[in-house]
Amino acid sequence: MTGERLRLMAVHAHPDDESSKGAATTAKYAAEGVDVLVVSCTGGERGDVLNPQHPAVEGGLDGMREYRKHEMAAAALALGVQHRWLGFVDSGLPEGDPLPPLPEGCFALVPLEEASAPLVELVREFRPHVITTYDPSGGYPHPDHIMCHRVSAEAFDAAGDPERYPGLGEPWTPSKLYYNHGFSLARMRAVHDAIVAAGRESPFGDWLDSRQAREVPEREVTTHIECSAYFAQRDDALRAHATQIDPDGFFFAVPRELEVAQWPTEEYELASSRVPVTLPEDDLFAGLRGGDTA
Repeated sequence: MTGERLRLMAVHAHPDDESSKGAATTAKYAAEGVDVLVVSCTGGERGDVLNPQHPAVEGGLDGMREYRKHEMAAAALALGVQHRWLGFVDSGLPEGDPLPPLPEGCFALVPLEEASAPLVELVREFRPHVITTYDPSGGYPHPDHIMCHRVSAEAFDAAGDPERYPGLGEPWTPSKLYYNHGFSLARMRAVHDAIVAAGRESPFGDWLDSRQAREVPEREVTTHIECSAYFAQRDDALRAHATQIDPDGFFFAVPRELEVAQWPTEEYELASSRVPVTLPEDDLFAGLRGGDTA
């Protein structure tokens, strides 16, 4: 690059996803002078209060949306990143057999081009060199996570094409697209074994068994980002989402000194690159530094 600041866009489905998937990576790059923008596709309006220490939230979808708006602002401050909303409505997580229909007007039911248009416009405005999002499965089968993947892939492909999405800003072509690997089985197994070896109770035993029972596939990891110095900021961002995150719960059950020693990285899968790369990588901007791109 020719003196231009690097820019990273992390696209997520709900407020709190940015703090549980790749948070230390975004904090690291922001601290190093990269412009980092977190995008939330929905307001998280249909999220339940998952923290048993938190009181109920009144006011229905509007009340929860407002609550989570303030939580997201605090999380962005903790990570040192910028933040934007796309403005779609949370689809909720359908449960039952058969699954109930999704709510009318929710994010997952919006036609792809309509759902992608605001993200294409934001890509053209922010001009990210790198975009991170979820793999085609959504990481787990939440309809908003799957839709988040679809709109992110569409924006990555279309934002640089002047024939597509006309009137939404000057075209911009991002260079690299990555998928988050926030909850990989490899990481859970390694940390689980280390906790057990230390004579402690692991929080991952039941989860490992249940994921293996469902035969969740492990996707290829291409890129390891060393970011353990920013785990504390990640934890602060998690705690900011007080309706969703129990400060005495799962996310804080692993001793931090053990986590740093055993798994000091966050992992990604390079889904697409418009610049030459050599795998594996230890930098989301590999191939984009030192005059490799304009």
